[in-house]
Amino acid sequence: MFAGRLTEATVRALDWLSDRTLAPEEMPAHQRTGRRGEEDAYFYLRRRGYVIIARNYRSPHSRGELDLVGWDGDVLCFVEVKSRTTHDVKPAEAAVDYAKQKELGLVARDFLRHLPPSCQWRFDVVSVYYDQRSQPSYELFQNAFSVSYNR
Repeated sequence: MFAGRLTEATVRALDWLSDRTLAPEEMPAHQRTGRRGEEDAYFYLRRRGYVIIARNYRSPHSRGELDLVGWDGDVLCFVEVKSRTTHDVKPAEAAVDYAKQKELGLVARDFLRHLPPSCQWRFDVVSVYYDQRSQPSYELFQNAFSVSYNR
């Protein structure tokens, strides 16, 4: 547990240092928030016991990407991360609509082709909120939606 906290603290310190020493990236604010959310969700899930095996997985056969892929016990989880700076408009997880679910399902199908057919899997969604607090808040939705298809 301590090693994970140390790694997270080191990453945060390096991010802080790069913000102050490197030229700013040419990236819109919402994309910076999304990238930060994926990083924070990674550590959040590790603290909850997930073993992350892939980040930003893309398939050569489908568009879209899987933000995080990891094991929660013996279940493979495809995790979509949604980050917001406020709760005011609508919940972050609402952005995972039917079209997004279908897109994620196609990429996950390509990932699953490399695993035994008996592998258990599910889709999780993590909402990361950066309100006025110093630390982000998280909401984890396990088995958030289902996609059916034959491998």
